[in-house]
Amino acid sequence: MDQLSALTRISDEAIRSVMDRLRAEHGEFEIDTGIANRWELRLYYGSLSATLEDESVLIQVAAQDETCLSYMKMTVAGHIAEHLGTTSGIHWQGDGSDAGMPVFFREITVMSSTRISAHMQRLRFAGRDLARFTHGGLHMRLLLPPRGRRPVWPSMGVDGLLVWPSGHDALAVRVYTIRAVDAASGWLDVDFVLHPGYDTPAATFAQNARAGDVIGMIGPGGGDTPVAETLLLLGDDTALPAIGRILEHLPPSTRAEVLIEVDGPEDRIALAQGDNIDVTWLYRHGREAGTAGLLPAALRERSHMALADGLHVWAGCEFGDFREIRKIVRKQWGLSRDRHLVTAYWRRSAQGDDEGDDE
Repeated sequence: MDQLSALTRISDEAIRSVMDRLRAEHGEFEIDTGIANRWELRLYYGSLSATLEDESVLIQVAAQDETCLSYMKMTVAGHIAEHLGTTSGIHWQGDGSDAGMPVFFREITVMSSTRISAHMQRLRFAGRDLARFTHGGLHMRLLLPPRGRRPVWPSMGVDGLLVWPSGHDALAVRVYTIRAVDAASGWLDVDFVLHPGYDTPAATFAQNARAGDVIGMIGPGGGDTPVAETLLLLGDDTALPAIGRILEHLPPSTRAEVLIEVDGPEDRIALAQGDNIDVTWLYRHGREAGTAGLLPAALRERSHMALADGLHVWAGCEFGDFREIRKIVRKQWGLSRDRHLVTAYWRRSAQGDDEGDDE
């Protein structure tokens, strides 16, 4: 597949130290170019090469499509903005649009709303041109406009960064899983965990959604379905949509053991079944979500799996459990980074967050 590419030259007396910092942060992805003052990173969404001169740098990004190319431009511009405090020196040339509506944005409209368990609401959205959301990541960001106001959506700046509406038009932005998508028919499903007693933007929207309500989304992202001989999947309520999608696309040659923490049996939902899938439900029985510690405890009981051929551990849960699970798989089991993806989907102290970013 032909690569798209774009480049920019940035001149600043501090640019060398800024680029050295970017290189160090992503050192595990560096490719040896064999050329002095030139280095290259191959990241998930594409590649980045930098040619350093005295007080300037020539940066080229490349990717397989416009969405990934935009993500690579955002990676560069975000880093420059963080460490230089400005992106005024960034002027991209090459492929991709300079400014305007982001190529990875879609406006979507509620078609239906269904309660699928005691604390889970499924919304089906209609949208156009959804094919790009069928691959390249399980997740996307939902953009929720203020109720009663006409939506104002983000635009793409010439530097490659998103320009967000502010003030009365500010959007609530939350990461969610694409539970299912049918590009040919033009719909996608998103499952929302409901939080009784908390006013969380996305869950509140889901509870009150009516056919015809319009929101936005940007994506996809967040990593694909893991490929392995043996999968160990762990998650609480917020990870159920991702686990459900992973299991539906599981090849028969992969064995999956699944550990899921929910409040009680009424929170179970239907998941894909098969001789290669073993699901264990763990119940909090009224304890506050994120405090029961059931997932780390169940993982410790399965320490024998650390020796399984081709094991990959995938987990999505509250921040406290995320830290414990990551400690177990990295320090106690000794799994390398390419054999696990452990994600904090939410944090108990951060009320108002419905679901969090990937690690």
